[in-house]
Amino acid sequence: MIRNVFLVAALLATSLCQAEEVKVKSPSGNLEVTVNDEGGKATYQVSLDGKQMVTKSNLGLNTSIGDLTQGLKIVDSKTEAVAKQYDIRTVKASHIDYKANKLTLTLENEQKLQMTVTFMVADNDVAFKYGIAKAPRGMQRTLVFGEATSFNFPDGTTTFITPQIGPKTGWANTKPSYEEGYSVDGQLNEKSHYGRGYTFPCLFHLQDGWALVSETGTTGAYCGTHVSDYQPGTGYTIAFPDKGENGGFGSEFVALSLPAETPWRTITVGSTLKPIVETTVSYDVVDPLYEASEQYKEGRYTWSWLIWQDGATVYKDQVQFIDLAAAMGYEYCLVDALWDTQIGRDKMVELSRYAQSKGVSLMLWYNSNGYWNDAPQGPRNCLNTSLARNREFKWLQQIGAKGIKVDFFGGDKQETLQLYEDIMVDANRYGIQVIFHGCTLPRGWERMFPNYVASEAVLASENVFFGEGAAIHEPFDLTLHPFCRNAVASMDWGGVIMNKYLSRDNKSRHSRKTTDIFEIASGITNQTSIQCVAMCPNNLQELPQFELDFLKTLPATWDETRYIDGYPGKYVVLARRHGADWYIAGLNAQKEPLKLTLDLSMLAGKTPTIYVDNQKGEPTMGTLKVDKKGKAKVTIQPNGGLIIK
Repeated sequence: MIRNVFLVAALLATSLCQAEEVKVKSPSGNLEVTVNDEGGKATYQVSLDGKQMVTKSNLGLNTSIGDLTQGLKIVDSKTEAVAKQYDIRTVKASHIDYKANKLTLTLENEQKLQMTVTFMVADNDVAFKYGIAKAPRGMQRTLVFGEATSFNFPDGTTTFITPQIGPKTGWANTKPSYEEGYSVDGQLNEKSHYGRGYTFPCLFHLQDGWALVSETGTTGAYCGTHVSDYQPGTGYTIAFPDKGENGGFGSEFVALSLPAETPWRTITVGSTLKPIVETTVSYDVVDPLYEASEQYKEGRYTWSWLIWQDGATVYKDQVQFIDLAAAMGYEYCLVDALWDTQIGRDKMVELSRYAQSKGVSLMLWYNSNGYWNDAPQGPRNCLNTSLARNREFKWLQQIGAKGIKVDFFGGDKQETLQLYEDIMVDANRYGIQVIFHGCTLPRGWERMFPNYVASEAVLASENVFFGEGAAIHEPFDLTLHPFCRNAVASMDWGGVIMNKYLSRDNKSRHSRKTTDIFEIASGITNQTSIQCVAMCPNNLQELPQFELDFLKTLPATWDETRYIDGYPGKYVVLARRHGADWYIAGLNAQKEPLKLTLDLSMLAGKTPTIYVDNQKGEPTMGTLKVDKKGKAKVTIQPNGGLIIK
């Protein structure tokens, strides 16, 4: 009898020590996530069509109320189907049907502290987040010191990633600002340039497909994160902001009031690049945080600063760019830095009145303010407190301005993310739309904040002006971002550049290295709901009429986006639908002409208009025959473009 009791006890102990494994599949069954607690470590894996896309990777949080990275056991799991439909004005599709299977796991450490991990698994997308419902001994708060969360990939994977730079670097100590260069098919074990890991999003080329990693749903309730350098066996681990960010003020950790949840980590996988380009996961798993105070208007804007620079932020020059916007039928004109001193507030009232008489609304530039950088441009100290913001936004509403561009932020600390949130929330009360520059990656903000437009968070067009090296690099950049940066969030690249030379006289300094058709096509491949067309007044007399006519009708919002062809950093061809009209745009960053046979099923049997460069790089307009199967042959010249409409 005693022997039997010991046998039962031994079997029970063995059962308790066995690892728990939980699986969840996507609605079609093609994508599977497996979660395991073997050895007290929570891990997950992702497979697509039976092929491993994410190898064993870690889960967990390290908090002030307990270590939730080890000694863990799965104590409960629940799976349910999720289906939702929503309309969204500002991203790559206007109506989205989202279907996923939701797995909610409860994990418990040896001190009985519990944590939930929620997975949303769609046919090509995985999103997961953590939750802590309560703390021991009645505590209502916790600090999060870091995460065990990692992303590991099969051997042979190559990378398209950009390094995280340290704080108090760059011009006037304005970095980090997500403006570093990308690797091209880099190796997993390559060390990051600054030794600080990599920023989101991260694109990976696997032997069996592609994976895009990012995060979404981040507000002032958490910090923005990035990933560490690759560690063999572990992969890339979530990393928190550097202590020196935000001017050294504030914590590099996260403070949470319980119950609390983290932002979502997202992984998009595909055997081809199609799911990468077309993903909407950044918006699928988040919801609006408030209602729009008015029906915000998409559109195009002119911008003097890119070519004419600081000296043009004066009344007479801005009148020229307002007139340019009016001549092109554009909705907005952006008045950049120093307007507060070089134009003055009284004259800004007059300038806005003039713009409105021409059917144009102003957007105004602001410094994000304060101690986290040394940028001298004003206006300063207008957006750093609730009192200052409400006073400024009320004035903007009174003069008829419709948007702001806010520049020079201090990093990814929780305090900085709270400033982003506060600016957007307060601006909405007064009908003001928001663009950010010198800033972090937006993380689901187009859906969460209805008056949010786009962010720079990329090595953008201003660098094309600053140096010939960036001008040479522009084709690479703009054929890369549809697959990574612009795949996860709207991107204010800052300009369809139509001057031949990067100068006010259009004769001096270095030349633009792209063709006219490349630049115009980039207004389609670059996605943002208020698109910058960085024309100059002289372009009205210099450009062929068919280019002007097309630029006048360039859409800024899209009802549908389809990947047609491409390879990151080499070339891209996208199809976007605006209403009933399809726009196919292609860019070629290679040194040789690119001959393609495109699958254009949406134009099967039709003869659309084609805009393409000839062998001399000169713009031409003609017709293209698409056969009944939707096939069409095209050639895109080096640094050239293609538009089919």
